[in-house]
Amino acid sequence: MKKTEIQDKLKYIAQNIDGENFIYDFLLSFGLSKTTITRLKKGDYNLSKKEGELFYKGKIFFKIEKSEDLLHTIDEISKDEKIARQKPRFLFVTDFEKGVAIDTKKSLNKVFDLKDLGELEQVDFFLPLSGAEIYRVSNNNKADRDAAYKLGELYDLLVKENPEWVEKGSHHLNLFLSRLLFCFFAEDTGIFETKNIFTEAMVNNTKADGSDMHEFLDALFTKLDSNPSQKITFPDYLSGFPYVNGGLFRDTIECPKFSKKARQMLIDAGELEWADINPDIFGSMIQAVADPEERNNLGMHYTSVINILKLIKPLFLDELYEEFEKNKDNARELNKLLVRISKIKFFDPACGSGNFLIITYKELRNLEIQIIKQLLDLGENRLFFTEISLTQFYGIEIKDFAHEMAILSLWLAEHQMNQVFETELLDFGQSKPILPLKEAGNIVAGNAARMDWENVCQKNDGDEIYIIGNPPYLGSNMHSDEQRLEMQTVFNAENLDRLDYIGTWFMLGASYIQNTKSKCAFVTTNSITQGVQVPFLWNKIFEKDIFIQFAVKSFKWTNNAKGNAGVSVVIIGLSSTKTDGIYLYENNIAEKVISISPYLIKNTNIIVKPASQPQKGLPSLVMGNKPADDGNLILDKDEMEKLIEKFPSSKKFIKKFISADDYLNGKIRYCLWIESSDAEEAKLIPAIKERTEKLLKFRSESKAKSTRDFAVNNYSFRQISYKPTDGIVVPRVSSEKRDYIPMAYINDNFIVSDATNIIYDAEPWLFGVLHSKMHMVWVGAVGGKLKTDYRYSAKLCYNTFPFPTLNEKQKESITQYVFSVLDERAKFPEKTMAWLYNPETMPSGLKQAHHELDLAIERIYRLAPFNSDEERLAYLFKLYEEMTNRESLFAKEKKKRGKK
Repeated sequence: MKKTEIQDKLKYIAQNIDGENFIYDFLLSFGLSKTTITRLKKGDYNLSKKEGELFYKGKIFFKIEKSEDLLHTIDEISKDEKIARQKPRFLFVTDFEKGVAIDTKKSLNKVFDLKDLGELEQVDFFLPLSGAEIYRVSNNNKADRDAAYKLGELYDLLVKENPEWVEKGSHHLNLFLSRLLFCFFAEDTGIFETKNIFTEAMVNNTKADGSDMHEFLDALFTKLDSNPSQKITFPDYLSGFPYVNGGLFRDTIECPKFSKKARQMLIDAGELEWADINPDIFGSMIQAVADPEERNNLGMHYTSVINILKLIKPLFLDELYEEFEKNKDNARELNKLLVRISKIKFFDPACGSGNFLIITYKELRNLEIQIIKQLLDLGENRLFFTEISLTQFYGIEIKDFAHEMAILSLWLAEHQMNQVFETELLDFGQSKPILPLKEAGNIVAGNAARMDWENVCQKNDGDEIYIIGNPPYLGSNMHSDEQRLEMQTVFNAENLDRLDYIGTWFMLGASYIQNTKSKCAFVTTNSITQGVQVPFLWNKIFEKDIFIQFAVKSFKWTNNAKGNAGVSVVIIGLSSTKTDGIYLYENNIAEKVISISPYLIKNTNIIVKPASQPQKGLPSLVMGNKPADDGNLILDKDEMEKLIEKFPSSKKFIKKFISADDYLNGKIRYCLWIESSDAEEAKLIPAIKERTEKLLKFRSESKAKSTRDFAVNNYSFRQISYKPTDGIVVPRVSSEKRDYIPMAYINDNFIVSDATNIIYDAEPWLFGVLHSKMHMVWVGAVGGKLKTDYRYSAKLCYNTFPFPTLNEKQKESITQYVFSVLDERAKFPEKTMAWLYNPETMPSGLKQAHHELDLAIERIYRLAPFNSDEERLAYLFKLYEEMTNRESLFAKEKKKRGKK
């Protein structure tokens, strides 16, 4: 139920107080079913038989009282052990003028005027009545952190004191720690019938010096794995411990030796409130326990609930809720929906400690509860059991500890949701006993990039399967040899230097769902939606008749952990089943679209292919000039001035030398630029001769034969693209913060370094087009990124850009706008280009000049103004499609003529 709906209903109640029905209307406001309210009114669910009181187990104790007695009454109620045993979340006393309430779980008190019941402060206080606190969004929970720190300290001490135990291997340590976690959780949450049985047994049956603690734990673990039918004799103090099974206690492990300090630390850990632990959070946080360096950043690996919902809601959860809402008055269809959700399979092939699976499990159980409540309202007054099972959840995890934690955390989540199920449904909801534990063998240890996923999660005809998760990203420059081999195997290709590792997971996911009604969605860095990765990866995926069902555009993947660091990601969902429900999400707004391209652009599927040549009639964008000179041809300003001062004739052989970095930051270097026809003349100058001799030696000693062969040309650059014309300097990388890539328009007295791109034979109008917003949106979409910065390349950005067709008059007009931009730059000779194009410092005159240039360029494309970058991009993609279609037709015609 939405908070705004609750607030509106409470405001109405506050303005129209009906003393006799107040508490029932109050509970209805938080979404309690009409059937439940009816049973409360009849007295079936009301544990109090006194007039003016309502006691709803697990939810609320409500009492009408006189004004002068409100505080005294609620104080007495809070101390009543009979009431406390039924664990009401709220105590609420009112005289219908004022309200006094206690949140027993959070130990919070509230006093308010009843006329303000509908204010947000009161809504938030009572919100758990709606079930909104089934789990927490924040991973900054104190119980989670305290538990992780305590176990981390214990782990460090046990490792230090038991070096021989550590040598038995990480699986040994991980299983031991998992068992401790289960025992602590079980004694605080009712899995073990007697509260604190584990901690009390430790305290009362082990020596204070800890010398027999390992014997106690060995015996306990054996008891927890012993079926009563085995009739094994154990010490009396272990008789209260049940048979657990499920594989958690099956394998025999040797427990470490405990010192007095270690024993006390284990006892202290047992005194924490383990019932407050969140399995979806704790599993990730505890991974840091085994790494002391990670401990200050506990929670760094935790994925927040909000972010997980951004994936599972559009993938399947929204559709399930739509089905629920559509059939709210149809008991038959609601029962069919219950059957459906009990059969869906969920598979995370990089599951870590199980975050995605746990949140999915909880969300499914929440939906099940709502469906059953609706069936009760429709008159199906029968006993319901949950049909959702952990056997529906599959995972692969390469790290042993995370694998163990995923299994354990799912068990704990199941127990928590069973408790919620019974609390929410009371006499109509009953959970199957959690003990003995069922096998949770669907979480497999292994490398998903090398495994056949069908061996983990088998596909049968008609199965509804959702593949979910947040696989490892690993940029193309971070692959290990093993990962490179895995990628080559999956793609059946060798040259994968530019593809990120996560592309492997999308390819495997696409292969798994091919020709099925199953779907797949992963969180990924946005790199696979940019640059050269797009044509390689997505053409292969689309060849399988897979399409993008939904996508969430770039956002920061953050959490609430200490030391949190967000990374920009997108979410992409794949399907092989065509539907009309294709959605593109941005800033929490969903837009229904016809299709989504790999660039996450709506209503197109066009993939921009790298082009080796510029469009007809345009000059080429080329790499600058490579010295390969060991610094012998490059001069700083001081060296240049001294050379000319001593040898004035050397001025003929000196040009300005710049890279993109020099240009952006206002630096100018110089270089010796000697044509072959002038080499003999240049070497007559002693200082130049000395430099050329050093260069000859450097190149002659090179390991590369081609460089040694070039050594005779000891007066010139190794690779030369220079032309004696005007040129446009185009930096290869530029900050994403800039609205425009700062380009330079230079004359023939500049030599551009090989770290920079340049267009020779360039007219000013071309500079104007490249400096336009139209060009920038194209670069941002197809050019790729270096980290988050623009990466500019000839093959993807320049050669593919749909240039406007300009007549001479239009070229002259654009040239005037270009000169206006250059004039504005010239007004700030002391400022660098980095400063001029920083959005925070960019002069207003320069902004205006660029704006006018943008409008002039856009008028050439079309007369109607563009309203957004999205509109500009859609228009450019349409032009690109037309352009490539024309080129394809031309190529076919040419081929036909060649055959004739």
